[in-house]
Amino acid sequence: MPLNAVAQSILSNKYLVALATLVIFFVIAKIAYKIFTKYLSKLAAKTKTTFDDKLIKQSEVPVALLILFFGTKLAILPLKLAPAITSGLQKTFSSITVIITSFIIVIFLDLVIEHWGKRLTAATDSKADDQILSLGHKASRFITIIVAGMFILQIWGVEVGPLLASIGVLGVAIAFGLQKTLGNIFGGISIIADRSVRVGDVIKIGTDTYGEVIDIGLRATRIRTWDNEVKIIPNGELANEVILNYVLPNPKARIIIPFSVAYGNNINKIKKIVLEKISKLKNLDKENEPKVMFLEMAESSLNFKAYVWITSYKDRFSTKEDLNCKIYDTLNKNKIKIPFPQVDVHLDPVKKK
Repeated sequence: MPLNAVAQSILSNKYLVALATLVIFFVIAKIAYKIFTKYLSKLAAKTKTTFDDKLIKQSEVPVALLILFFGTKLAILPLKLAPAITSGLQKTFSSITVIITSFIIVIFLDLVIEHWGKRLTAATDSKADDQILSLGHKASRFITIIVAGMFILQIWGVEVGPLLASIGVLGVAIAFGLQKTLGNIFGGISIIADRSVRVGDVIKIGTDTYGEVIDIGLRATRIRTWDNEVKIIPNGELANEVILNYVLPNPKARIIIPFSVAYGNNINKIKKIVLEKISKLKNLDKENEPKVMFLEMAESSLNFKAYVWITSYKDRFSTKEDLNCKIYDTLNKNKIKIPFPQVDVHLDPVKKK
């Protein structure tokens, strides 16, 4: 029998065509799996990142199944089954294709979030970044499942428009009810992403909150005050506050000591003896020399300020007290009078006529 006749005989047999289509796509799926396992995995192993290695490893089977189910869908067409059966099978295989594709997308998004998350966790000491990563994984899966569900419903002839509208209304209601909670969560994310506040930093919030940050959670930040009390501040409020961070950009701190002397004293002598006393501090910052500046001639005193840089903000309060004592002692030792506020009243005697 001629070759053309054999080919026509095979093509005229719908079962053979369906079987041949299925076998061809099975072979293609097998080849794709081999390419992933042998060639692409070796190429990925040569790169510095593990992202591509994990993506290829976890996508091998889903991609092969995707090709196989697509071939199965095509293999049904030559059989010319009853329209209802053909339609049902086509919809079933299309739905399975959407599910497998969604699974691949979830794998990709999980790896992207994990890869980005490693950089985030390496840059922070907070436990909240783990919560953010977990939230990111759940959110990506939820969104992917919702989108896949919409596609599957559309495949089966379900009107998606009205359903989307009802979900939108429900989402607005939920978001309104969880407004504060969502605000705190996004506030925590912004704090961690900006790195404006980190665990261990000493900060000032408003006028009355000082302390060390001991934890940055997904909902709130905990601060240990100087009185050894823990103040819990919702992240939504903290993100809108003006924060003074004593640790950033570095641990160095400046101390300002105001002091006054009586009129009649030598200004240069005052500056010299105070600077000599300041220079004996052990924690002075070598890059910033201390200064003593004569600021003003006030009503009853000559006013000065000493500007001193120290190596660590942790010594701010103890050094400030030490400096106050040293300046006071050195002024007394040099018999320099420290005035108190006073008003001198001069009366002219009344002349008798």
